Amino acid sequence: MPEAKRPDLAAMMAPLARALTAAELPVLERHDLTMWGYAVLLGLGDQPVYTQAALAKAIRADKTRIIGVLDDLQQRGLIRRDPDPADRRARLVSLTPAGRTTRDRAQREIREQEEILLAQLPAADRRTFLRCLQTLWASNTDRPD
Repeated sequence: MPEAKRPDLAAMMAPLARALTAAELPVLERHDLTMWGYAVLLGLGDQPVYTQAALAKAIRADKTRIIGVLDDLQQRGLIRRDPDPADRRARLVSLTPAGRTTRDRAQREIREQEEILLAQLPAADRRTFLRCLQTLWASNTDRPD
């Protein structure tokens, strides 16, 4: 397709993002997670601890609005919040073993859904697409909002 005739990037990416979100929702529902809850579990990664403020910044969430998500995840035993020994006003957030298991299962099922979409591309194109997408993502994740 000639460059001038192709749709704008946002016009191409928005329907793809909606399709991926629609595929993720049933997976998250099976694991009793919201999108923000899943974002928290992913954001914690394998880091031992994060302050609530640093976690909110890392996942690009408002630090005051994420408290309810953290409360829910903590009540369900998926995360821990402990006082920061260096600043008792701050809370350190970490995954529990149950949180890690829930995150890993949900992510595995989401990746299976992604593979269905990616299977439309030849293997070499799929690798290139993912590499390019990761490059664009990485170059835009550290930018301020």
